[in-house]
Parts: sequence; C-alpha cells; structure tokens
Amino acid sequence: MVSPQARVRAPELSGRGWFNTQHELQLSDLRGKIVLLDFWTFCCINCLHVLDALRPLEDKYADSLVVIGVHSPKFDHERDKDALAAAIARYGVEHPVLDDPDLKMWDAYAARAWPTLTVIDPEGYVVASMAGEGHEEGLDQLIGSLVETHRDRGTLRMDGGLVAPPPEHDGPLSFPGKAVELANGNLLVSDSAHHQLVELDSDAKTVVARIGSGTRGHADGDADTAQLNEPQGLCLLPDEVARQVGYDILIADTVNHLLRGLRLSDHRVTTVAGTGRPWRPGTNDATSGPADSVDLSSPWDLAWYDDRIIIAMAGIHQLWSFDPRAGTVAVYAGTTVESLRDGELHESWMAQPSGLAAQGDTLWIADSETSALRYIRNGLMHTAVGQGLFDFGHVDGPAETALLQHPLGVGVLPDGRIGIADTYNGALRCYDPISRRVSTLASDLEEPSDVLVAGGRTLVVESAAHRISQPELDRHDHTGARYRVTRPATTIAPGQVELEVLFTPAPGQKLDTSFGPSTRLTVTSDPATLLINGAGENTRLTRSLTIADDIEHAVLQVVAQAATCDADSPHPACHLTKQDWGVPVNVSKDGARRLTLTLRDEPAQQS
Repeated sequence: MVSPQARVRAPELSGRGWFNTQHELQLSDLRGKIVLLDFWTFCCINCLHVLDALRPLEDKYADSLVVIGVHSPKFDHERDKDALAAAIARYGVEHPVLDDPDLKMWDAYAARAWPTLTVIDPEGYVVASMAGEGHEEGLDQLIGSLVETHRDRGTLRMDGGLVAPPPEHDGPLSFPGKAVELANGNLLVSDSAHHQLVELDSDAKTVVARIGSGTRGHADGDADTAQLNEPQGLCLLPDEVARQVGYDILIADTVNHLLRGLRLSDHRVTTVAGTGRPWRPGTNDATSGPADSVDLSSPWDLAWYDDRIIIAMAGIHQLWSFDPRAGTVAVYAGTTVESLRDGELHESWMAQPSGLAAQGDTLWIADSETSALRYIRNGLMHTAVGQGLFDFGHVDGPAETALLQHPLGVGVLPDGRIGIADTYNGALRCYDPISRRVSTLASDLEEPSDVLVAGGRTLVVESAAHRISQPELDRHDHTGARYRVTRPATTIAPGQVELEVLFTPAPGQKLDTSFGPSTRLTVTSDPATLLINGAGENTRLTRSLTIADDIEHAVLQVVAQAATCDADSPHPACHLTKQDWGVPVNVSKDGARRLTLTLRDEPAQQS
C-alpha cells in the first residue's frame, strides 16, 4: 500500500567515522551521483548476501553509482571500530562505509530491518527504500532509469575517486573459518578470505599444501585451478562412504551456495550439491531432491550425524541434510522463521545456525543470532543456553541464566563437555551437559570461529587473528556484562494501532495473482499477550491491531511477502519479496496509533 508523498530530501550523512574513502563524505560531495545506502551489520547473513548481490551493480554502474555501507550494529562487539575494520576486510567490502554505532543514521532514514537499502537520486532526493534481500533486478532497472533521466537532464556526474579499498592480509591464513584433523595428524583449514583450503602440519602453523587458485569464483579442478568463494565448514566423511563417492572431505562453499567434494589423494575439487543460486521462496521452492538441482543458501558448517551430512544452512535459518551416496538433499530442521523455538524438528525455529558437532546421539548447534547453544536428540530440538534474538552477553553459571554473544563454532572436548567458540565475546566457553553449567576456558581471543580437538589438544580457530591457536585453558566463571539489542524502540499506544506495510512493485513488474493472493502478512508478538487482537495471517498488507495496556516493552514480529511478475512480457519471470521484522516496541498512552514498515517503496517519483 503506497500513498503519494512529496519528494523527500535525503538526511545528511554523519557518524563516528569512515572506512574505504579518501575523506569524510557529505551529500554535497555526492551531488550528481546515484547513491545507494546499504544499512547492514556484519553479524547478519542477509546483509552478507546483499554485499555479494551488489557487486555486479557496482561494476555495471561504476561511473554513476556510489554504494555506501552504513554499518548500524546489532551486537555490542560490532560497535568496536577495529572489529568493523576487520569485517570490511574479511568480506571484501570495497565501497565507502560509514560507522553508525549509535544508529543515528538508521533512525534518520527510518530503517527497521537489516538489511535496508535506500536509493538517493543525483539531486539529493530519496527515491526508493526496500528491506531484506533479493532486490537486485529492481535496483538494476531503477538505477538504469535514473542514469537515463539524469543524463538527459545534465544532472548526472560520471567520475570516480571516492574509494580507497582496505589492504589485504598477506599472511599464510586470512580470516580462517573452520578446521578438521586429517588421518595423518595434519589440519585442513578453510582459509576463507583467501578463497582456499590450507593443509597445515600438525604444529598448526606450517603450510603443507594450498587447494584452490585463491581467486573468488566457482570452478572445479585440481589444487591450482579450482575456485572457491569464502569457504567455511569442512567434514571428513567416514572411510566407507568416501570410497563409495570418490571424495574424502565435504566443503561448505558458503558464498557460492554450494557443497564441494575434495579428494585428498590428488586435491581435486568437484561440485556435489547446489546450483550456485541462493535458495529464495518464489524462485526455486524445492527443498528436497537431487542435490545438483536444489538451491542452497550460505551453508556454513557440516557434520556427520544420523548417517548423513547435516548442513547448517545459515542463510535461511535451517538445517538441511545431504546424503552423499544417493546424491540428494532435504530439509532436516527449521521453518525459515528466524527465532528460537524448540520441539519437533519441522516446527523448530533457528537463527543463522553456524556451527555443528556430533556427539553420539546428539547434534550440538551454535545458533549465532540467538546467541544460543542448541542440540538435537531423539528427533527433538532443545536449547541448552540462550534466551532469544535480543539478549546476549558474557555470563557464566547455570545454563538458564548464562549468556553468549554470537557464537559461530562448537566442538566436543575430550572430557565430554561442549566447547563453544563464543565469537563476539572473544572467548572459549564450555557447557557441561551433566551439571548444566557454563564456564569460560579462555579469554582475549580474536573472534574464535571453531573449536576442535586434534592430537589430544584443544585448538581454536582465531579468525580475526588469522591463526589456529592452542589457548591455555583456565576454567573460571565470568560474571560480566549482560546486553540487550539497543535498536531504537517504537512507541505505540495501547488499544487500536494500524499496521501498514508499504510495497511498490519494482519497475517493469506488477503484482502476480497467478497462484493465489499476491500478498501475505503474518503478525505475532513476544510476549503473545501484547496482541489482544490482530495476531495471525491474512492476505492484505494492512492490519488493525489491539495492543494490551499492561505491557510496557515487547517485540512485534511481522512477516510480509509480495509476489510479482514481469509486466508486458510473453514469458514473465516470477519474483517473491519477503521480509521479517522484529520490531521492539514500548507501549505508552502517548504512543503512535500507526506503525508503517517498508517492504519496497518508491515514495517520490521523478518529475
């Protein structure tokens, strides 16, 4: 639903500082350019998808488009300037980045979701805003139209000189992700930012072999010609299975959205699952079938469990399974809803699962966005540590009150306790399944992303330190900080509140009713008692809510989607735009009686 609005001047750019630019930028510096603001936070997998999706547009419109990443953090660790600099280097971000630690720019541009994209025309007016991912085609058409319009007007400036990319790390490893021990005692490491695998000697330092050309891409072949794209998880197959399928190691080739097989005898890499396209609803809805015909989404880690490979499908908040013998994939757990809910696997909710470790009949899961340690046993999902999307910290003690901060890795320690790479706390933590207590084993690590036991040693992949380390273990309780996501809350009134989701089809598209209603809206809340009326699902992008007057703080969960197809085409392509918002709300008698969220909107048309 869109209502006509006057043209809106873009708010001025301001923040704590800039990265990847020769000087601080103001909108006056960008007059004559098309500007795309990308509101992101480096923990968010959807934001990472957008970074990769924008690369072709940056190349195509290099002389007329300026992309500016506005980093508005979720977690406390992401507020650290050095951590942000490391993330910019880790993910190969080459456009200017504005540091927005207090979310002032986020608030000025009315962002409510990570990621949010805002387009500013060469005259300094906001012309479009959109939430979530999957907007590449619409952006391409919009930017192309703006180029044509403003070139004809003489208001388009086509030059460069704004970007100063960060230096690359030139050590033996660059932001390594995961590691496994090989039969010969050596370690195989996913050297993520080098787009390679590296075999290290048992000393965890000496390079024995490199696998992959080191160029971001997708190509099968031998150690020198194969191409990977930010690989993460690795899994050593059981010997019998490896003999059957012809490869020994399975690789989560994360940014390629693929699983790759590695044969250790000759270091040959082959593609065994995925199409190279990210799974998105409305594009290829298949969630099971032949592995080479089903889309995957940012596979982040792998484990052999339940006589198959389990995939931490971080990009869509699920676990999938891969049977290497049959060559098939299927959903294993999760619904794609990003949250924390236990129970039956097909009804459970996860949030960016990023680490897996099998222990007999139990599969342990580092569920990063809920800062949780989860586990599967007897066909059910359980939470050992963690309280949800908005609560995190560094607190030891009973599991019910312990807190983690965006853990990415998990491993089984020799004594049966569960080691946790507590990434944003810079710590190695452990969970005791017997006493159900959490303690800290080592601190002052640099973004640990995996835990493994090799040669009787407990090793940690210190991603931001570019190394595999053996920290000195000193079990102790840490009673440090508790945090809650500090995203600005929206104050709404008790009683009737009108919820409206704005959606305008991208240029050249129209709403598609070929397969039923073109739009859908689902509303829930935490706590559920916030909503006296209005919870549930319907097919309109507006909803009348009745808000309880006895709850001060809550989270309103809104999921909206819109189906479109190409207009005036004999063979129209279909598109589905979908976004979920967890909107923190305060309830006050002076609050607003209308809540507006933007799925995709172009509030100011060119005159």
